[in-house]
Amino acid sequence: MYDVIIIGGGPSGASAGRRAGKLGLNTLLLEKEEFPRYKPCGGGLSKHAISYLDFELPQDIIEWEVTGARVSFREHIIEVHKDHCLSVMVSRDVFDNLLLEKAKESGAEVHTGERVSQCMETPECVEVTTEKGTYQARFAIIAEGANGLLKTSVRPVDSDEDCGVCVVTEVPAGEEEMEKRIGKTVYMRFGVAGGGYGWFFPHRTYYSVGIGGLIKDLPHPRETMLEFLRCNGFTGDYKLKGHKIPLGGVKRRVTGSRILLSGDAAGFVDAFLGEGLAYAISSGQFAAEVIAGICQCNGKIKDLKKYEYLCQAEFGPHLKYSLMFSRIMHRFPDKTFKIFTSNEKMIDKYLDVVDSKINYKDYLRWSLLNFKLR
Repeated sequence: MYDVIIIGGGPSGASAGRRAGKLGLNTLLLEKEEFPRYKPCGGGLSKHAISYLDFELPQDIIEWEVTGARVSFREHIIEVHKDHCLSVMVSRDVFDNLLLEKAKESGAEVHTGERVSQCMETPECVEVTTEKGTYQARFAIIAEGANGLLKTSVRPVDSDEDCGVCVVTEVPAGEEEMEKRIGKTVYMRFGVAGGGYGWFFPHRTYYSVGIGGLIKDLPHPRETMLEFLRCNGFTGDYKLKGHKIPLGGVKRRVTGSRILLSGDAAGFVDAFLGEGLAYAISSGQFAAEVIAGICQCNGKIKDLKKYEYLCQAEFGPHLKYSLMFSRIMHRFPDKTFKIFTSNEKMIDKYLDVVDSKINYKDYLRWSLLNFKLR
């Protein structure tokens, strides 16, 4: 009987495993893939996300530093920089493997290449079944990402209204060419995909290029992606990878009687940017801490609800207003993105959101006030 079984070895599951191990929980982490594994993602790691790590990020996995953004909509384009680093670029196969190794260091038992087929709550424990057998634990954390179905033991699958889809590829490039073309910025073009944007981010030896939008507004993501590549001069034969992204800010159930959902499985994602690493890491850590409190302090099962409180207090309002901001922007794109890409102050202030100096609620209030003044 384990104290906790964690399903999924991505950033949320690995962070939960590391925290659980450090807190002395008898922990089993099950991951269906062998690590390191490819993960389609832009690879942007914000200073906000890094702040949740309890170890120093090794310099050799940092592939690029970003100080600003180049944002465009139709004929409008604007570039704004801060005087400090806002985020770094990492390859997710390397970064995720690092987090999983850190979980192992803490004493968590880690099984890779073992897919979970069922996770079932009983009055006494949680039973987790894989092709290799059945395990039992007092509690479980489901950190399987957006695409998994195990979370249906806690809540229904998201509707298309509450999800986006991304298509990503890597375009080989040299540092000199990327420095000349994009420098220390990330490029984001709005109006490419309904409810989202297209991007290319610089890495050490390649651009991460992708598009993301709402499933309901992006009926042909592959064709849209190929057109975005062509429009930006990327004409090679690239392997495209896609995945779902939940919209943060949508009210979802994240706790069962003995199961917690974390990261993308819980829907903890910035609805405007599509960024989820900070919330994946922090929610995984919160989940482990709450379970440790019950296991080690003679707590009651109902104390599992404290997890919802911690997540809500840490980032709940931020995600709620990210959804509100996204809906406002994409409902009236001709007006809102014209302002967004024509006013340096709008972008500069938004970078304060990325930098966690203000939240979306503050930014919305500031934007609406300044729009009235105009």
